[in-house]
Amino acid sequence: MRNGGAMRATAAAAVCGALLMSLSACGGSAGGSGGAGDGRSSEGARQKQSRTTDLKRIPGVGDRLQRRIPAESRQVVAVYGEGEDSADSTIVLYTKSGSTWDRTRVWQGHNGKKGWTTDHRENDKRSPVGVFTLSDAGGVLADPGAKLPYTRSAGFQAPHYWAKSHWNDFDYVIAIDYNRVKGTSPNDPTRPQGQSKGGSIWLHMDHGSGTSACVSLSESGMRHLLRTLDPAEHPVVVMGDKAHLKA
Repeated sequence: MRNGGAMRATAAAAVCGALLMSLSACGGSAGGSGGAGDGRSSEGARQKQSRTTDLKRIPGVGDRLQRRIPAESRQVVAVYGEGEDSADSTIVLYTKSGSTWDRTRVWQGHNGKKGWTTDHRENDKRSPVGVFTLSDAGGVLADPGAKLPYTRSAGFQAPHYWAKSHWNDFDYVIAIDYNRVKGTSPNDPTRPQGQSKGGSIWLHMDHGSGTSACVSLSESGMRHLLRTLDPAEHPVVVMGDKAHLKA
C-alpha cells in the first residue's frame, strides 16, 4: 500500500544502511567500458526502422510465458537475451492497441554478466527468466515525468569505490517485481521469498557491459520508459534468453 510521498521518502532513508547489499544486485564492482550515453540521433533512426504494428502476440515468446502476461496488460517490455550465458540483450517496448501489439521502441542493452537463470540466487550474476510486473521507479536524479510512483533519493547513488563507469547506473531505475514488495521504493530491501532468492532486480542505465542481475539500457531509453509506462496500462517485463523465452 502506498502511504504518500513523505512516507516513501522516510522509508527510502530508513533503508540506506542496507543499500550496499541492495545496490550490489544491480551493479557490482567490476567495471564496464563506457558510460550511459544518450545516443538520441542514432537511436531515433533505429526506432523509425524497427516499428512494427498489428502483432497478434509478443514475438519470440512461447505459450508458457505468453500465458503469464496479464490479460489487462497493455504495455510489455520484452528483454531478449542473446544466449543463456551472454550479457547482451535487446530491449523492446510493445504497446497494445485494441487486440494487437505494436513494437514501438528498441534498444540495445545488457543483463546479468553470466547470463540468465530460471532459478535466480543471490549473487549468481544471472538475471531471472520470467514475467514480472513493473510498479515502482526512482533514482538519484529528479523525476523526469514518470507515470510510475517515483522515489528520488541520494541513497541510490552507486558507491564511488566502484568503477567510474558504474557511477551513473542508478540515476534512473525501474523496479522489476521479483522478490520485492510492490508499492515501495525500488531500494526497499524486503525479500518476501528470503534473502537467498536475491532481489533488487531493476531496469537501470547502461554502463557498457553486464550487470549483477539487472537489465540496463541507455539514458534516453530509461527516460522514455519512465515517461511511458503507466500503472493504468498494467506494464510488465518479459525477460530471458531467446531459447528460454521461446520454450
